Amino acid sequence: MTKFSACLAAIILCSLSAWSMEIRAQAVPFDSDRWEIQATESKVLDYMGRRSLYLKGGAAIVKDSQFTDGVIEFDISFTEAQGFMGAFWRMQDADNYEEFYIRPHQSGQADANQYQPVFNGVASWQLYYGANYSAAVKYDFNQWLHVKLVISGKSMEVYLKDMDTPALFVSEQKRELKQGRVGLSVGSFAPAYYSNFSFTPMNNPPLKGKAKAPEATPAGMIMSWLISSPIEGKSLEEKYQLTEADKQKLSWRKFECESTGIANLARLQGLKDGRNTVFARLVIQSEREQFKKIKFGFSDEVKAYFNDRLIYGASDIWRSRDHRFLGTISLFDDLYLPLKKGDNELWLAITENFGGWGVKALMENMDGIRIKE
Repeated sequence: MTKFSACLAAIILCSLSAWSMEIRAQAVPFDSDRWEIQATESKVLDYMGRRSLYLKGGAAIVKDSQFTDGVIEFDISFTEAQGFMGAFWRMQDADNYEEFYIRPHQSGQADANQYQPVFNGVASWQLYYGANYSAAVKYDFNQWLHVKLVISGKSMEVYLKDMDTPALFVSEQKRELKQGRVGLSVGSFAPAYYSNFSFTPMNNPPLKGKAKAPEATPAGMIMSWLISSPIEGKSLEEKYQLTEADKQKLSWRKFECESTGIANLARLQGLKDGRNTVFARLVIQSEREQFKKIKFGFSDEVKAYFNDRLIYGASDIWRSRDHRFLGTISLFDDLYLPLKKGDNELWLAITENFGGWGVKALMENMDGIRIKE
C-alpha cells in the first residue's frame, strides 16, 4: 500500500468512526414522549431562542434510556440564586443513581459543583467533597452553559464551557457499574432551563485525564464495622445506659469501609418510618488497663456508648452552627477510651438528617490492643 493509500484509508476510517459515534448520539427533544417528568414545576417553552425545559424541584427522566458508559451533553441556564441543578445516569430507580450538579451560588468557589452517588434515597455530598468531587468554575448567569459528561467505567470527566479541557476529573464513581436510565434534575431551590439534551452510549470512551492512585491508608484506620439494624434516633433521648433489652432488638452485619476509611451507611439502607439511626460497633481487645485515643468523624449526629455507658454526643447537621457550616465528614472529633483488660465495646449511634450518612475512625496507637473481627 502506498503512503497516499494508507493516509486515505486512515481518513476514511476516522470519518466512519466519527459518523458511527454521531449516529449513536440520541438527541431527545423536550416535547418528546420519551420524557417522564416528576417535578413541582415544569414546562416546555421557548427560552432565549431555543425550545427548552423549565424545571424546578424534581427530575426529567428519559424513560426508555439504557446507559452505562458514554457521553451526556446539554445546555443549561440559571440565575445566581442558590440552586442545585444537573444530570444523573445509571439510574436504577428514583433512589439509586450517580449525579453531577451545579451550585450557581458558589460560582468561582471550590465547591461550585458536585459529583455524588445516591444510595437508597440518601444524597452523600457530605462524605465526598474536595478536589476529587468538585471544581472551582466561574459561571455566566442567564446565559446558555454547555455541559458535557464523559463517563468511562469508574472514572468520569466534566466539561463546563471549555470543551477541550475538563473542569473536573472524578477518579472513582462510587456506585456499581450497572446500566440504568439518564436524565436531568433540579432541587427545590432555584429553577433551571435546559436545552439540546443528548446522550451517547458507548463502551469505555477515552478520557484525557488519568485516575489518581489511591492514597495509602493510614495505620490504625478502621476499615470495617459491625452495623446494626436501623432504629429511631429519638429512642435514644435520655438513654444513658444500654441494657440487654436494648441490644436484643438489634441484628448485625459486618460492613467494609471504602479505601478512604469512610463507611457510607446508606449503602445498607435508606431512611424509612423514622428509622434514621444505626449503631456502628467496634470490639477492642486490650492487653491491660489503659487509655487510648480514637479520632472519628460522623454525619450527621452521634451518641457514643462505651461499655454500654453514654460518654459523648455531638451534631454536625448542615447549617446547624452557622449558615456556612457544611457538616462534611473527617477525623475532627476525639474520644479517650478508658480500656479495661479484655474486650471493650464502642457503639457509635449515627443519625442521618441530610447530605450523607457515614462514619470514619482511626486509632492513633494500636500498641497493646487489637480490633476483633
